[in-house]
Amino acid sequence: MSAFTIASTVAEAVTLLADGARPVAGGTDLVVGHRQGKAPLPEKVVAIDRIADLRGIGPDERAAADGSTAGLRIGALVTHAELMTDATVVGSYTALADGAALVGSPATRNAGTIGGNVMNGSPAMDTGAPLVVLGARFELVSGRGTRLVEPDELWTGPGTTSAADDELMTACLLPARPPSSASAYVRLEYRRAMEIAVVGAAASVELGDDGSLASVRVALTAVAPTILAVTGLDDLAGRPLDDDLLAAVADIARSQAAPISDLRASDAYRRHTVGVMAGRAVSAAAARARGEHLAVPINRSVGIGRKADQ
Repeated sequence: MSAFTIASTVAEAVTLLADGARPVAGGTDLVVGHRQGKAPLPEKVVAIDRIADLRGIGPDERAAADGSTAGLRIGALVTHAELMTDATVVGSYTALADGAALVGSPATRNAGTIGGNVMNGSPAMDTGAPLVVLGARFELVSGRGTRLVEPDELWTGPGTTSAADDELMTACLLPARPPSSASAYVRLEYRRAMEIAVVGAAASVELGDDGSLASVRVALTAVAPTILAVTGLDDLAGRPLDDDLLAAVADIARSQAAPISDLRASDAYRRHTVGVMAGRAVSAAAARARGEHLAVPINRSVGIGRKADQ
């Protein structure tokens, strides 16, 4: 039988973590993992779902205080359902809304939190690639203080992170978006609901005054031990957003993917399709940057998976 405690403040929670407790909020992964025999329940559990400071989506006051343009602060307890409907996330950080809208079932999206998703460290998480291309940093708090970590610092392997046992993720911080920019996340789906990504891709695109590509960031889901940030895209700046550019993005993404074979797909199939997904993500992000309305999630807008009204 696990010892269960309810924390009402961050300070109380991190004290309990230092004493060996494990935090739980929505519990959508912890409980499922236990029922499937993947991991035993921890001996000590601290519920953090009542900590008000971990909730809410609003301006990043830390950025405003140092003179930079305020970005967005997303509390660790914000649910996927909140992310997919929040006006600021949908309007300016759309790839994250795309990814959140594809997580599990309505029940999972209403219980599961962005903090739990990030700290589980799955290379197949649908919010991971969007967070990478949007420049996210994660706020970790312990009795020793607060530190900010980049995604590639936090995620160290499948289901593992660099966070210490006594550190609590309190927020996700996103920088302000540049003008003429937008983002998108797409994934390959076999089923029309309750799917884990076979492969996925997120893109953030900034357009120049002439409509050409000013900058692009791409990250890939489920093709490496962690979410994979694609490198070598800087040379594409200045080119028109045409089929040749999308093919170049696909080739670069495909060359850097290191997928495995499992019950859902072979490594060769994943390597091919992730290039297709990367091209689609860049195309969709560019369309949004031009002002075209592509509803969340983008998978439904471009005809991947079930329709939005099903």
